[in-house]
Amino acid sequence: MKTVNRGYLLVEPRQAFCDWAKHHDEDFDFNEDDDLEGSLYLIEEDFFDIEPLLEKNFKKIMENECEAVTDDESSWPKPTLSLFLEWFNVRIGGSVFDAEKTDLVSE
Repeated sequence: MKTVNRGYLLVEPRQAFCDWAKHHDEDFDFNEDDDLEGSLYLIEEDFFDIEPLLEKNFKKIMENECEAVTDDESSWPKPTLSLFLEWFNVRIGGSVFDAEKTDLVSE
């Protein structure tokens, strides 16, 4: 198994995000309790505190999560750290392992 030189932020939607998403996409019929799949964001490998990582990345992550619901940027709220934390549960980790034999591909 190969080690990838990244840490990660696992971002899982909370009810406030689900409510916003339902308002902007009628096909989004989920709630926080539906065991929704989160999104994994790779970050720098060596870190000591989550706060600077969140400050550095929350806007990009929030925009990406909103874009998954609607590409109408005018309907996205202004990203703030407090709104981000209201909308998402965040877990952080420093070990990423690649269990596949094929090479990683990035776009």
